[in-house]
Amino acid sequence: MFERLREDIQSVFHRDPAARNAFEVLTCYPGMHAIWIHRLSSALWGMGWKWLARLVSNFGRWLTGIEIHPGAKVGRRFFIDHGMGIVIGETAEIGNDVTLYQGVTLGGTSWNKGKRHPTLEDGVVVGAGAKVLGPFTVGAGAKIGSNAVVTKAVPAGATVVGIPGRIIVKSDDEQDAKRKAMAEKIGFDAYGVGEDMPDPVARAIGQLLDHLQAVDGRLEGMCGALKDLGSNYCAKDLPELREEDFACVKDKDESKAG
Repeated sequence: MFERLREDIQSVFHRDPAARNAFEVLTCYPGMHAIWIHRLSSALWGMGWKWLARLVSNFGRWLTGIEIHPGAKVGRRFFIDHGMGIVIGETAEIGNDVTLYQGVTLGGTSWNKGKRHPTLEDGVVVGAGAKVLGPFTVGAGAKIGSNAVVTKAVPAGATVVGIPGRIIVKSDDEQDAKRKAMAEKIGFDAYGVGEDMPDPVARAIGQLLDHLQAVDGRLEGMCGALKDLGSNYCAKDLPELREEDFACVKDKDESKAG
């Protein structure tokens, strides 16, 4: 018991820089209180004392603003930050090292009995206000963005944003290197094509760079064939793109970012 308590407190220190000491966590963190009350209600539920388990769970909801059904399964080092408005359904399953922020719902989309709530595997982070609805699995290490509505399975390590939730696909390192090389070749500063910016303009620029990479490769092949035939047509240099021509675009983007 005390080992689990110590583990819970340490998990807060690892994920909340505002935590100053153990006494503060013990007395002032409703997310921790909700988890401890849930452990009691879950034990009662498992022993068949359903009404008493629901009563204890309801007391926890009144005290913390966090509703965890006693039938829900919760792993170790579960961390609820702020917590107000969180709802976790009866058949929800939560792995180890999972983090939920305020306003999250792990709900169902059916009134049928049986598995109807999501399963969150180890290390999942769910942002404030997100709704994860249905009997599917969110893979280990996945992240659900704030206010996203997720109704389909999420692969491990993926990030989901928006309504309805959509997976942000990160390009691999090799593809990023190719894009960077092409951007440098044509004199373009690819400041908007970072993998941390799931922006439609950035994505479009990335696709253009991929297309230019393919065209460039095809032209080099054609030039090689012409050279073998004795032509010097491809010896001409391509016009340079001057950096000052893009300065106004860069300045505008930097002013928006500031």
